[in-house]
Amino acid sequence: MLLAIDIGNTSIAVGIFQNNELIKFWQVKSQLEKTSDEYAITLSGLFLMSVYDIKAVRDVILCSVVPPLTPVFQKLSLELFGVKAMVVGPGLKTGMSIKYENPGDVGADRIVSAVAAYEKFGGPCIVVDFGTATTFDVISEKGEYLGGAIAPGIQISAEALYLKTAKLPHVEIRKPSDVIGRTTVTSIQSGLYYGYIGLVSNIIAAIQDEIEGGAKVVATGGFAPLICKETGFIDFYEPNLVLQGLKILYIRNRKPGPKQD
Repeated sequence: MLLAIDIGNTSIAVGIFQNNELIKFWQVKSQLEKTSDEYAITLSGLFLMSVYDIKAVRDVILCSVVPPLTPVFQKLSLELFGVKAMVVGPGLKTGMSIKYENPGDVGADRIVSAVAAYEKFGGPCIVVDFGTATTFDVISEKGEYLGGAIAPGIQISAEALYLKTAKLPHVEIRKPSDVIGRTTVTSIQSGLYYGYIGLVSNIIAAIQDEIEGGAKVVATGGFAPLICKETGFIDFYEPNLVLQGLKILYIRNRKPGPKQD
């Protein structure tokens, strides 16, 4: 089996692949203060509660946008699974030409999701990842990573209102029953929800204009189900796009020999 790990700022996605199929998926909280031993206890517990044997893991691949946690999970891979983790970064073949001015500036998860989207849907395509930040990544018809846009995630926007104002409360992010809020809470929910739909729709429309249209739009990330149906611009929803991309990169970079998953 292959273990794929996507380390994000808010959560860490962990997936088990067997024979190219994602057979189990977990999410754990991303915490900088945790050691490799503590994360190993968490993963071991998740395996114990499942029907899958932790000893069956033969390879590990990970991508990370939290640099301090990268060595933590590299150590975990060696100590818990006895294998050196494959890490998305310089030296790993992606099969995708990066057109960023400085390719090293692109987050690993953005490249991985771009690879997965192009592999599944072809190009041109736009990947919208509703995570801690909301990212828009553009892939050409030839499979080139062209760049994109980055906006604050809807959760960050909600927290900023709460932290930077004296009287506005912390609210649950949800679709309100009416656009015109009649309480402070519903007014904030309306501004966040409908404002975010406008942000996403306008950025996608502007990207489509710039690349002369025709791009398929793929949504992923935790807040995608809340937003993507309302925009009218999203063609596909893929909740585990990054994990699928990690599987693709593992296949492209593994050493010759029998399959390890």
